[in-house]
Order: sequence, then structure tokens, then C-alpha cells
Amino acid sequence: MTASFKPVSVAIGDLTAHPANVRSNSPETYDPENIAHLKASIAVLGLLQPLLVQKLDGKHAILAGGRRHAALKELVAEKAAKGFTAKTKVECRLVPEDCDVTTALSLAENITQAPMNAIDEFEAFARMMEVDGQTPETIAKTFGTTISAVKGRLRYGFIHPDIRAAARAKVITLDTMKAFAEHPSQEVQKEVYEALTKEDSYLQAYTVRQALQSRGVQVSDDIGAFVREDYEARGGAIAADLLEEHSVLEDAALVETILLEKLGAAAEEARAKMGFAWADAMIRYDYAAMAEYGRVYPGPVEPDEAAQKRVDEITAELEKLQLEMEDEGLEDDAYTALYERVDALEDEARDLQEAYSTEDLARAGVIASWSGGQVTLHVGLVRSEDKQEASRSPSGNQTGKDEPDPSEITYPASLAEDLKTERAMALGAAMALQPEATLDLTFFKLVSDVLGSGMNVTQAIKVEARKEYRSHAKMDEIDGTSLEQVAAAHDALDLSWLDDTRSPADQFAAFRALEAGKKAALVAYATASTTQSCFARDRQRDSLMHDFEIEIMPDIRAHWTPNAALFNRFKKAWLLKILGEDLGLSQEAVTLASSSKKEIVAFCDKLFAEPFATLTDAQRAAVATWCPPMMQTAGVAFDEVAPIAETPEPDSDIAEAA
Repeated sequence: MTASFKPVSVAIGDLTAHPANVRSNSPETYDPENIAHLKASIAVLGLLQPLLVQKLDGKHAILAGGRRHAALKELVAEKAAKGFTAKTKVECRLVPEDCDVTTALSLAENITQAPMNAIDEFEAFARMMEVDGQTPETIAKTFGTTISAVKGRLRYGFIHPDIRAAARAKVITLDTMKAFAEHPSQEVQKEVYEALTKEDSYLQAYTVRQALQSRGVQVSDDIGAFVREDYEARGGAIAADLLEEHSVLEDAALVETILLEKLGAAAEEARAKMGFAWADAMIRYDYAAMAEYGRVYPGPVEPDEAAQKRVDEITAELEKLQLEMEDEGLEDDAYTALYERVDALEDEARDLQEAYSTEDLARAGVIASWSGGQVTLHVGLVRSEDKQEASRSPSGNQTGKDEPDPSEITYPASLAEDLKTERAMALGAAMALQPEATLDLTFFKLVSDVLGSGMNVTQAIKVEARKEYRSHAKMDEIDGTSLEQVAAAHDALDLSWLDDTRSPADQFAAFRALEAGKKAALVAYATASTTQSCFARDRQRDSLMHDFEIEIMPDIRAHWTPNAALFNRFKKAWLLKILGEDLGLSQEAVTLASSSKKEIVAFCDKLFAEPFATLTDAQRAAVATWCPPMMQTAGVAFDEVAPIAETPEPDSDIAEAA
């Protein structure tokens, strides 16, 4: 359309905006970042497309080309590029002053310019290197971008031509095409493409990446970085990429050989240091294989004078840290840092006071595996042929009595008390939601205590007409399900009789006039508010509440959900053990072993808030029902749950990965 308009040369300083320009009210069009690439191109190549202008009040007003005008003005203002001043003339096309379709012209100029195909852009960058002899540095300067961004585009432009053609024809998606750039060799790309298209007509990016993994390891991969020096020393072939981090160690077998050697060396170093009998290595932790091993644990020893002095110092510091952690105003990051410091001190104290027995050292060993980008040691393992009945007992146990398995999670007393509170709140919600059953319990408790003989039928219900005080270190962070349920039950109560302006006698008369169902709801709510904090009931200690809780709260998860407030108080090793063993998410546990505790807590919080769609039925069921053992309801006695200790020490295969 612009070809019919008269060509003119106009000084940059004589150009101005036109009110009919359709882009003039789009500030994002003229953002500095938006203009930078265009400015760099004009500085190197000049103005490649004329501006569309119209004479307006003695100036040449721009109908189309506002971005180019903005770039020109910046070049003039910066005075960095030679040849650009206010007097520098640029090519334009002049629209007659009597033209009455100026807005249509501006719109046509903008909307008829189809955006450039991404593959065309990638290939154009590649041709600039292959045909024009340019470098990533000169291309970056021309387009006002970074060298790494240019190299990224170039990588896609150098993908095998057949694969680029398939993407252009929409046989594969652009993302799938990009996945082939994971390996810089066009020959390898073509081989993988042909192999995959024989198996499946529809390729996906992740299947391409998986297939390319067998053709080598990128130098930026954790394994690639770990073995690269030895790999190069042995003459291993490297497929170079424009971006160094995407170069590939092509000999996958040599990579695996070197990795096993380095893992074996790490296992042998640990074996020699700790005095074990043997050492071995495996590339990836295999749960099925590891299940065949037994495990021995260090037992208590008497520390010498220096060790005892350090233990005393640790004990004093732990007491100080525990006080700091009770500060309710503590930020999450600060709390996590304190908890990690506690973990480290407890581990140090344990090492000073525990050791493996000579017998266990003579039959146990160490296996090193690669997990989470680092060497992970699994110590104290016993081969199946060397197992003994006592192998599950800690070393040095001469009493003949069963001792707790150190791999079991135990709970500090402070956490146990808070879990009691949360469990009582869940029970209170269940009671408020089932008023008829709770009303019967209340009346039975009242009349049996008065008319019966002997002790009260249950100490769990306080009927002294006052609420049970429930304390918690992090009350504002716990799961709010039970609180919401109780609040909803409260909102449904008929409190018309409860008027402070009335005398107690008048209030009582109004209360007596309520329907039976409304009175039951009121009594149930009041009773629920007096329920004592507790763990799972022991039938022998309180058979009444044991059976009643199972009846009205068979599943505590209907009223309570584990969340970050709970997981933050667990050790990192505990969280990994719960994921791997309790929930069946063993692969996730291994993957997360190298993550920070904060990241693992966030993962668990998200998992329990809304179970992932990728979970199996068994994993989903495990997530839906999991809670600490003492929080379980159906028939679990307090004596059956894990013991409570102030300084627990977990130990498991997953815990070792932490």
C-alpha cells in the first residue's frame, strides 16, 4: 500500500507523532527493553523500512513506524552511534494531506505484518554465521541482545534439517524440536528421531530428552561435572556445543565406569575411616536391592574426658536453642536455622557417645551411591549371608532386651504436647458435629459420676462448666480444619436465650423452652470445648473414651491435615523417611535428599493440601490417611506408639541420603 505514496527524506528532528497512529496509546510498545533490539539493529544496518508520514502543522507526523521513530530519537539523544543527529535524514513515504483514511492506513501497516516464524528466526541466525561469516558477538550487537541469547537461538538453528522441516510442517511441536538441541550432534539427533518415529508417530519433548540421555551426558549435568576431568584425561569424546554447558560427554559407558570408580573410592575411604569390613558402590540407590541388606547401629560408649567436656557444652547450647525456638514471634527462616543447628549438635553429641561394636564392624560395610547430585554413603549394612538375629539391635546391647529401632521416628516432648492439643481440637470438632452422641456422653458422665461408686468413668471430659485451656507453641500456624468446623457449629447454635440483660432465671426459662435438638447441640458444643488434650486412648486406662472416639472420629484426617507447621518441626531425615517408607514415594525421597529442608517442607505441605494427580492409588490412599502414630484413632493404644524423647535420632536408608 505504501508504494503508491511519494518517497521523501525527512530529518529525524522534524518527525513527530500522528494522532491517528493506532499504537500511540500503547506504552508497552515503547518500553526501553522493547526498543533496545530495534535500536541496535538500526545502529548497525540503518533504517530498513521507510516510515509512513503525513504533513501536520508543518511537521511530518508518523502514521506507521512509531517504534522505529522511538529508536531513532534514542540514538540521537545518546550520541553513541555515529551518523545519527537531529539533522540526519531518513527515508519516508508521504501520505497526502487530504487523505481521509489515515487510521485505516496505520492499522493496515501494523496488522498485515505477520509475526516471524520462530524456526525462520533460528535458521536466519544460523545462516548469519555460516553464510555471512558473523559471530555470536557481532549478531548480539546487531540485535541488541546478549551473546548467550544468540547462542541459544543458534543451537535451534543448527538442529538437523529434517527435524526442523518436521517442526515447520507441524509433524512435531516446536518444543519437541527444541528438545533435540540437548545433543549437539546432528547425526545423533537424526538417529534418535528416526528411531522414535518408528515406534510412535507422535513425539513429545520428554521422550526425546530421555532417548538422548542414552547417547551421552551433558557436561553441566551433575554426573557430567563430577566425572569430566577424569573423562577428558582418558580421551573420552566430547560433542561440543555453542553453549559450553550443553556440550556432551558422548561415551556413556566410560562415564558410568568412571562414576562407579569414584563411588567405590568414596566407599573405601569411609570404610577405612570407620573400620568396616567391606565397601561397595551402586550408581543409583535401588530400594529392592537394598532391602536384602540388614543393618547394624552404633551403641552407647563412655566418652573420655575431652569428649565429655564437649558433650556438656553441646547440652548447654541445646537448652539455649530450645528456649529461642519457643519464641512465638520467630520467623520461619530463623526457626529453620535454629532447628538445623539443633540437628547438627545432636548428631555431634551422638557421635561422641556411640560406636559400633567390634563384632559388627567385622561383618558390616559401606555402600556409596549417587543421589541428588552428590555421593551418598549408606553405612552399617550387613549382607544377607552375614545376617544374625541380633543384627536389628544396636551395637553394644548386652542386656538381651529389645531396644527401640533407631530408624523409627520419635517425637520431642514439646512437639508431643502440641500434637495432643491438635488431636483434642479434632475430637472437639467431631463431638460438635455429632450432638446426639455427645449429649448422651455428657448426661452419662454427669449422672454416673454422681450416682455411681468409685472413680469417675472418664477423666477426659471436664464438666466443671469451664473451657479446657489448650496451649500450643504455634497456634496460628496449625491446620484450621477443626477450628473451622467448630466455628460453623457455633454459628448454627440458637443463642437467643443467652442475654446478659436477663437474670439467670429468665435465661434458664428461655433455655428450657428450646427444642430438644437445639438443646442437644448446645450441650454437645459445650462438652466438646471441655475435652482434655490427649493421644490415642488406652482401653485399660479409659475404655469409655477409647470406644467413643473410635465411634465419632474413626478418621482424624476428616478434622485435621498435616501442614507446614508440623513438617517444619520434623528433622529433614524424618521427612525423607515418611515420604519414602510411609507414603511409598521412594523416588521423590531420593530426589529431594539433596534439597534444603525448607524445600522438602514445601513439597510435603503441597502434597497433603492436594494430592498430586500423578500419584498411584496406593500412594494417594497413604497420603489421605497418614498422621503421626499417636494421632491415630481406631484402636491404637498410647502404649503402642513410638516413644517420646527429647533428642531423637532417626536412621534409615533414606535418612542417610540427607
